[in-house]
Amino acid sequence: MSVGFWQIMIIAVIVVLLFGRGKISELMGDVAKGIKSFKAGMAEDETPDQHTSKTIEHNEASTVEPAEKKQNVG
Repeated sequence: MSVGFWQIMIIAVIVVLLFGRGKISELMGDVAKGIKSFKAGMAEDETPDQHTSKTIEHNEASTVEPAEKKQNVG
């Protein structure tokens, strides 16, 4: 038994009557925001090499500075 066009239309009308158009459009807006943030997160994950190299450079610079300060003091 397959679901026909008219059966889907009846279910859609019932859903609209139960929840109202405003609630459904609000829900779809939330879904769209979730998809956009997921895509943005995936785009950030595609370029981890650039971020990682900057972090390594920053960590190396911060470990060198205290050693220089010790030499100047002692």
